[in-house]
Amino acid sequence: MYPEHTDRTPAVRAPEVHQPTPLTLAAPYPAPLVPVQPHGVPTVASVVLPDGRVVTGYAMSPVQPEPVAAKPAVSRAAVNVALGGVGFLAACGGLLMLTTFITALAALVTQLITLAAVIFGGWIAVQIFSSHDHNKGGTTVNIRKAVIKRNRFYQ
Repeated sequence: MYPEHTDRTPAVRAPEVHQPTPLTLAAPYPAPLVPVQPHGVPTVASVVLPDGRVVTGYAMSPVQPEPVAAKPAVSRAAVNVALGGVGFLAACGGLLMLTTFITALAALVTQLITLAAVIFGGWIAVQIFSSHDHNKGGTTVNIRKAVIKRNRFYQ
């Protein structure tokens, strides 16, 4: 991984030899499977029917159902799904309110810009189309024969 130093001679190591360890089996061949009867041979019962026939067979005990463990009224998975749905609906409601707020804010800004444009445009129109009385405001200059010599204005 790292380069070896070239200023020193490398140390000579003896090679390590690993010999595999053989596996020893408990039995050279697996034991054959032997069928085992469950807890002995059951007893044989004979029953005489009312018409005189005899029926012989094994007596069977009725199968008892396993006791049912007490289950909760609602499973945990259903509770988790319901809580997840409630959280999702709460988040969706918040997002819906946020988008509604942004839309209303954009509409307000648009209306303010439109109102400013209408007011400014009306002021410009009043300035342009109003009748001017030249004697009331401004300065009137009557220029007759004027002579300009060396940047001075003479009459």
